[in-house]
Amino acid sequence: MKPVFVLLVSTAWTFTGAQDYYQGLMDYLENRLLAIEDRMQLWHEQSHRYHTELLDFKKLTVETMDGLRNQHSVMFKDLEGAAVRVDRVEREVDYVEIQTSPRACANKADKVVEQGAWRLKESRGQEEEEEDEEDEDWEELHSRVSDCVEIISGIRSVKILKRVGSPKGMWTRDPRSSKVYVFNGTSGDNLFQFNSVRDFSRSPGVTSSRHIRLPSDWRGPGSTVYDGYLYYIQQEENADVQVVKFDLLTGSVTDAAMFPVESHATVYNLNPETVADLAADDEGLWLLYATSDSEPNIHLAKMDRASLDIEHIWDTRCPRENAEAAFVVCGTVYVVYNTRLASRSRIQCLFDVNDMVSSEEAPLIYFPRRYGAHASLKYNPEEQQLYAWDDGYQIIYRLTMKTKLLV
Repeated sequence: MKPVFVLLVSTAWTFTGAQDYYQGLMDYLENRLLAIEDRMQLWHEQSHRYHTELLDFKKLTVETMDGLRNQHSVMFKDLEGAAVRVDRVEREVDYVEIQTSPRACANKADKVVEQGAWRLKESRGQEEEEEDEEDEDWEELHSRVSDCVEIISGIRSVKILKRVGSPKGMWTRDPRSSKVYVFNGTSGDNLFQFNSVRDFSRSPGVTSSRHIRLPSDWRGPGSTVYDGYLYYIQQEENADVQVVKFDLLTGSVTDAAMFPVESHATVYNLNPETVADLAADDEGLWLLYATSDSEPNIHLAKMDRASLDIEHIWDTRCPRENAEAAFVVCGTVYVVYNTRLASRSRIQCLFDVNDMVSSEEAPLIYFPRRYGAHASLKYNPEEQQLYAWDDGYQIIYRLTMKTKLLV
């Protein structure tokens, strides 16, 4: 009986110990679950608070953005109104300057009126009779380089033809034909020919035109075309500037002339790609250049279109600083200026080879506000128009002219 009693006591003790162990385990698990529930409750409360704060922040952000949009709209309208007023003031100022621009002094014996023309005395007898009164005037008349008597008085209209090619380039029309020539970029050995301005405006690009390959590279947007001939600037490394005459009909070089200027000198400070600038009209072939990089002014040379011989050279006294382009009309150089940060181009300096008009006597002419700065400006004497290249846009400026007065 004793072993049986011991076994029963041992079994009861074991059962009691196991029950205590499982009870302790259950208590532990329950405590852990309660702790997890507390943490989940805390996370839920924090998440709810964060969600509420996020909604409040979103609402505040939307209100702030709406306020900013309203303020931006008001500011944009104010700026538009200011731009309109500024443009109106500029037009009124331009109109007043054109209407009240000072005229060059005229000698009573030799005044050229608006509808008149140069009249030279037909007989030597009349010259001798008036020699005492007009001696100085006759000496000046015989020294005239240009017979043209027109000067620009304003810009009548602007036509933006299209946008094609590089930001810088040159395009022009031959004054003796309807053909248009496009120089894309600032250097190369090819150009593109169109039959007319209309054909160029309708073309999708320059590849659809006639492609002309030149025997040498042209440098800078300073080329010009006149009466079937192309005049362009050629400059090899460490070499003098060379003016080349190219027959567009036969595709051959007919003449070339060296021009002794420094290889690194550029004529316009804002367009360093323009080594020299050519212009051709009924008065002849003109070359705008800088003698050296240290020279502050733009120089002008008149060249013979047939032989490329230099006939005259002048210092225009127009500074190269902030100059972007220039063109020649009737023996008068018009230099267009701008700023480093492109703004509104203006004709601020001019030089007349006959000393009939000075910069101080000519009106200040502004170009309508465009995209950037002109890379080139080419005058067509037959149409009295400027062909401009501005940030890849091809633009035509129609000009109004008036008659000079003899000094």
